[in-house]
Amino acid sequence: MTATVIDLNPATRPIPKPRLQWGAAFKAVRKLLNDKEDTGQVFEIMRALNGTSTADGYRRLLTTVQGGRIAYERKELAPRLMDDAWLDSFAPGTVGAAYREFIRSENLSAEGLAEVSRTIGKEGEIAHPIAWFGRRTRDVHDIWHILSGYHRDALGEACLVAFSYAQTKGLGWALIGVAAALRARDGKHPYAKAIWQGYTRGKAAVWLLGEDYETLLNEPLEAARRRLNITPATLYNSIPPEARDSAVPAQQMAA
Repeated sequence: MTATVIDLNPATRPIPKPRLQWGAAFKAVRKLLNDKEDTGQVFEIMRALNGTSTADGYRRLLTTVQGGRIAYERKELAPRLMDDAWLDSFAPGTVGAAYREFIRSENLSAEGLAEVSRTIGKEGEIAHPIAWFGRRTRDVHDIWHILSGYHRDALGEACLVAFSYAQTKGLGWALIGVAAALRARDGKHPYAKAIWQGYTRGKAAVWLLGEDYETLLNEPLEAARRRLNITPATLYNSIPPEARDSAVPAQQMAA
């Protein structure tokens, strides 16, 4: 008779497949739509719904020579993006120069975003290649603002999450984008169409998580967009800046 061996060491247990938690996701998305600055809710939604998308993305990274090198080196982007001397080294007109101006004018930082994510859970900070890929996905968010041309207003964030869903296949991004599109209307501007265009632009673009960001940040911005097949955000740009934060009417925001 064979005895059953119970492994009590958590370090040797396989990582369980993430379960989709729709209830937690819907609760968080309601809070987010009422306050777009509540970034913690974004991470709650990602934690609830992104399932195996991070692991799938990591496996995809390994399928190219460049991706394999990036995965082998496993550099952390947040500390690099917090290096002021490095940011100051980017020439005018480059992706890096646009990123530098963006984060400083908006008083943002890669570490600030990372700190918010840590308040939701420590799972993403472990020494594991898939956790590293999740941090990499988190840390390029503001660079994608630059590449996509979407600003930090309510509509710009909604368009970027639709763009991000096309790139990452994480259902959390899809939920935020759909919820924003359903609530964004005033009868004057094509909010929902602009959000849908965010998805189609993200789908048409080169897979951005496979890029070498230290190289990309040194590229001229417009040349990088052409190389990456990131087309202009025509519908978003057609909406006046003063109308982009009013995409969700006040009475709906209070619902």
